[in-house]
Amino acid sequence: MDAGVHNKAVEQVQVTVMRPSSSADDGSARQAGEIDDVARSVPELDPGKKSIVSSSGRSIARRRGGASRTARFLLRKVATATLAVAAVLVALVTWDHYNAGPWTRDGRVRVHVASVAPQISGQIRELRVVDNQFVHKGDILYVVDPFDFEVALGVNKATLQQRMADLNVKQLQSERRNRLSDLSASVEQKQVYEGSALQAKAAVDLAQEQVRQAEINLQRTEVRSPVNGIVTNLLLREGDYARQGATNVSIIDADSYWVDGYFEETKLARLCVGDRAEARLMGYSAPIIGHIATVTRGISVSNAAASTQGLPNVDPVYTWVRLAQRVPVRIAIDKVPPGVPLVSGLTATVTIRDGKDETLLQRVRAGLTTSFFGLIGEASARPGCIPDPSSPRP
Repeated sequence: MDAGVHNKAVEQVQVTVMRPSSSADDGSARQAGEIDDVARSVPELDPGKKSIVSSSGRSIARRRGGASRTARFLLRKVATATLAVAAVLVALVTWDHYNAGPWTRDGRVRVHVASVAPQISGQIRELRVVDNQFVHKGDILYVVDPFDFEVALGVNKATLQQRMADLNVKQLQSERRNRLSDLSASVEQKQVYEGSALQAKAAVDLAQEQVRQAEINLQRTEVRSPVNGIVTNLLLREGDYARQGATNVSIIDADSYWVDGYFEETKLARLCVGDRAEARLMGYSAPIIGHIATVTRGISVSNAAASTQGLPNVDPVYTWVRLAQRVPVRIAIDKVPPGVPLVSGLTATVTIRDGKDETLLQRVRAGLTTSFFGLIGEASARPGCIPDPSSPRP
């Protein structure tokens, strides 16, 4: 009976040792525990078999535990290497985006403003617009009291008729004298009458010009819009006195909007006249589409200001960290998405697209190359992008 129990225990140990594990980690630990339990039970049956069973179980568990630790070590190394590569790529992309990328947050919507001033002086009798009203070119903004100018026109017309009548008389007198012989009228008398007729002709011409001036002044009592646009900051009211040449109405020219992007000088190498541009206003996701129209060729230099005796006033302080100067780049607007208002002074993020037909890999390679050269201060400019001001225009 003891031999049978002993043989059964040995078989159980062998089966336990040879049983495959379900997993590399948990199976090894569980098998090691089972082997130890069986090994502890064996001495009770046969003390001579203790060392054989115990050493065999421990060696198998040790090998499987070592393989599991090796796999975990390699996995950690691969994960660390992957994270390092990803960090480098993120750093390169971030550097390219913020240092060499052709974009700027410093953008402004700009527009021309027509300053309307009357060409004559007078009291405003009628105001036909309100603040923020859209007007077309030629629409009447306000009317100045025309009474004085109607009177001036009537007076000048009467003066013209009088001068024309005087001219008619003097021309007839001069013609009659010229038909007479030298015995009836002397040469001197003929010259006097001829001169009087010429003076009367000059007076008629003067009166005609005065009538034309009076007519124009009467037309100028109706002050009209010079552009299509929006009346802004209107402080005028009926009864105010309009003074000649003094601006009293401002109109935003609706046909003159553009975007100014103030780009750092380190990014000018990646700008080209004609490149596609996208301007995103704050609060709106849809971009305004346009293109680079011009690049400003000069900005103010503080050290160029003249001081005493006309000498240059140079600042003696020079900081260690130099800030890149910003150069205005004008963006002509091609398309405005629906729902996006154009308001002068709004801020925008301007991004430049070169518009070349390149693959994604080529664009990434070109961007990284430009970013690297920008890092060492040797960014290569795209040839022929910004025209030379001395070159003839096409």
